[in-house]
Amino acid sequence: MRTFILAISVIAASGCTVQKVLVPTGGSRADGTIEMSYEFGEFETPEVDLQQGAIDAAKRCRAWGYSDAEPFGGTKSQCQRLGGMSGCARTLVTMQYQCVGANKPE
Repeated sequence: MRTFILAISVIAASGCTVQKVLVPTGGSRADGTIEMSYEFGEFETPEVDLQQGAIDAAKRCRAWGYSDAEPFGGTKSQCQRLGGMSGCARTLVTMQYQCVGANKPE
């Protein structure tokens, strides 16, 4: 019985890989910053399309009159729902992008 419980624990802890998409969750036109985020569950291993996230951030920047967007580098993780075996059942990961290029007034 102990071996069975251990096997189930290992399988549960290993999780599964899931595709995640960065979506806009904040930003400031005046500061030229865009926040792009995704969420994942405790037993998920997120696989994020960073290239698509950068394309979407650049689109938002171009709509504001900038020419492109560049990632600041790094991420910020925040527990959205406490619980589970790890202490956090749902995590929000946010990346920040800086709009670059001349901001052309409309």
